[in-house]
Amino acid sequence: MQFNIKRITTATVITLATAFAISAQTNFNRRPAQHNAEHQDLLAYQTNIDEQIKLKETLDYMDNIFNEEEEPEMDIYTEGWDSGTVNPYNSSDVPETKVIDVSNYAMPTSGYVTSPYGYRPRFRRMHKGIDLKVQIGDTIRAAFDGKVRLTKFERRGYGYYVIVRHENGLETVYGHLSKFLVKPDEYVKAGDPIALGGNTGRSTGPHLHFETRYMGYAINPAAIFDFENQTTHTDEFTFNKSTYQNSRNYAPKKSTKALASSKKSGKASTVRIKKGDTLSKIAKANGTTVDKLCKLNGISRTTVLTAGKPLKVK
Repeated sequence: MQFNIKRITTATVITLATAFAISAQTNFNRRPAQHNAEHQDLLAYQTNIDEQIKLKETLDYMDNIFNEEEEPEMDIYTEGWDSGTVNPYNSSDVPETKVIDVSNYAMPTSGYVTSPYGYRPRFRRMHKGIDLKVQIGDTIRAAFDGKVRLTKFERRGYGYYVIVRHENGLETVYGHLSKFLVKPDEYVKAGDPIALGGNTGRSTGPHLHFETRYMGYAINPAAIFDFENQTTHTDEFTFNKSTYQNSRNYAPKKSTKALASSKKSGKASTVRIKKGDTLSKIAKANGTTVDKLCKLNGISRTTVLTAGKPLKVK
């Protein structure tokens, strides 16, 4: 019985081995086709990955280029940004000349000049801005697009004041305010309300102290703005270390007879448009007609009037 079991076992083993060999041979014969299919799928998958990687690298590269082109001005919000002083550029290398775009502007207020830029012998100090007439609570507006760098109070100087750094490289200072309407790091557009006029700090009456600075140099605001006509002299201002304190005046010279006539009549040749003004209202107040106003200013009866802009009346 023991012998028979061994024989059966051996036979069984042989039979199983034979069956396994046949099965293995069959599977082996099938594998190349399966392997080829899987290999092709893998190659196709790898091709897609390679293309995706190249596409991603290209898109990232293009994004970097466009980001650099779209926001080059952001560097102006780094140097001295955290400084608590009016001039954060004390150690900077300032160029001798710089062309500054001032075409996109707004007048900070429609008030007239009460004190010019320049040296004041009485106080033995330099007046680094221009004083403009305002009433307490009048709206003060940003002169150009930019970001608010500082809002601060100085009891013996500017009182409440705001400093805005602009995309054109300038900084503007607004002093003797009664209330802030913006906060540091807030972005503003030209003409946006930033504060209310006041009489704070070293002030003898309600007015706006307005400064225009380039890298710390206090430029004469009258070199950029024509305050009488509520506009800029030109679309570009060229900063020059030798002439930045000088004002500019491109108004045509009036004859002595014209000046005498103007003083006698007491009427200005231009008026500033106020909110709610119409051509008929302005014409009536200045003893003229709407047709004459249109002809003088090159406009039509349907032209929309902008508050703060000058309008010729004679």
